[in-house]
Amino acid sequence: MLKRFFSAASILVIASSCGFKHKKYENPITKDTQQPDKVLFDKSIKDIEHGRYEVARLTLNTLINTYDTSEFLAKAKLAVADSWYREGGNHGMAQAEAEYKDFILFYPTMPEAAESQERICDIHYREMQKADRDPNDALRAEQECRQLLTQFPNSKFAPQAEQRLRDIQEVLGESEMGVGDFYHHKGAWAASANRLSGLSDQYPLYSRADEALWKEGDSYFHMGTRFRPQAAEAYTRIVRDYPLSAYADDAKKKLQDMEMPVPEADPAAAARMKAELENRHKPGMMSRSTGFLRGAPDVSTAAKSGSPQMSNPRQNVPVSVPPPAAADAGFNGDVTVAPVGANSALDTQPDARAAGAAAAPDSTTTNSSTTTQQDNGKKKKGKKNNKQQQQQQPAAPAPSTASN
Repeated sequence: MLKRFFSAASILVIASSCGFKHKKYENPITKDTQQPDKVLFDKSIKDIEHGRYEVARLTLNTLINTYDTSEFLAKAKLAVADSWYREGGNHGMAQAEAEYKDFILFYPTMPEAAESQERICDIHYREMQKADRDPNDALRAEQECRQLLTQFPNSKFAPQAEQRLRDIQEVLGESEMGVGDFYHHKGAWAASANRLSGLSDQYPLYSRADEALWKEGDSYFHMGTRFRPQAAEAYTRIVRDYPLSAYADDAKKKLQDMEMPVPEADPAAAARMKAELENRHKPGMMSRSTGFLRGAPDVSTAAKSGSPQMSNPRQNVPVSVPPPAAADAGFNGDVTVAPVGANSALDTQPDARAAGAAAAPDSTTTNSSTTTQQDNGKKKKGKKNNKQQQQQQPAAPAPSTASN
């Protein structure tokens, strides 16, 4: 009896695994013809459904290279990408992403282009790791899901991509929150405020955004009276944008102690928080106890409604950093270059170089006259010197005329 049970269970597992691995292809062409390109395409689809991916890709490449005007050309390119996607693994997923991007580049208006972008988003979404690990995969997944919502907003894959984007931003927000919480616990108030200041702005749907604002305000409060406005702004946002938060009452008391006005709660924010709290799925005890064994992050606390952030995070300069000194005022205009027209100054006015050359004296004449004057001056100076030398010489004695 026990052997029969184990044999039945093994058969069931094998059958289920084969059905999952070799499921039917999603995009077949059922047009029954005997065209050679159609025969090649049908053969490759059967190979994909039975897990013979390498053989299927060889057949599809034969179709693409031989029948470049075939009506199955686009489907063949998409089938190549799907074969890599089904094969899986790091190499297979990388090849699938490259093939899907090529398909979107060559056929951006086909309905399958949105499906290709959804597959790229799914590849990086599956590779996303926990919040305390490298966030590069989460950032890539966020980028690709944004691309799907931007390029194909009316696609049937848009709602799923929007929810995935909320999940991804929950993981990214948790990553930033972990760093800011560490600095806050250590008492590094400036570093904590810098990390937490843009968290609620960049990820407003993050489940712990109210806690991030509370710790941000507390960090600014410990930094001194100069940062009092920043602390008040953080407490104000808790009261206004997160009225159902556990920190709302404490934020009101902080504002009253600081003699700052207490704002009214936003009704839309209150309704959104109420809906999120009612529909939030809490993981069970087994899931919490075995969570450290899973590589994928827990997104059970991610928002289920609201528009995710579609812009990249801004690089904020910490308020504790003094602003740079103003540079000396210089030229602030724009330098433009324009072609010379028919009525330019070069055409309507005489050449300034020709006029300058006519007005300037002849250099040869000037040089010769200068040389002559110098020679005359030297001659006059020489005669004067000779005359002075003659006057300074003593007179010669006169010859004697006496006779013997």
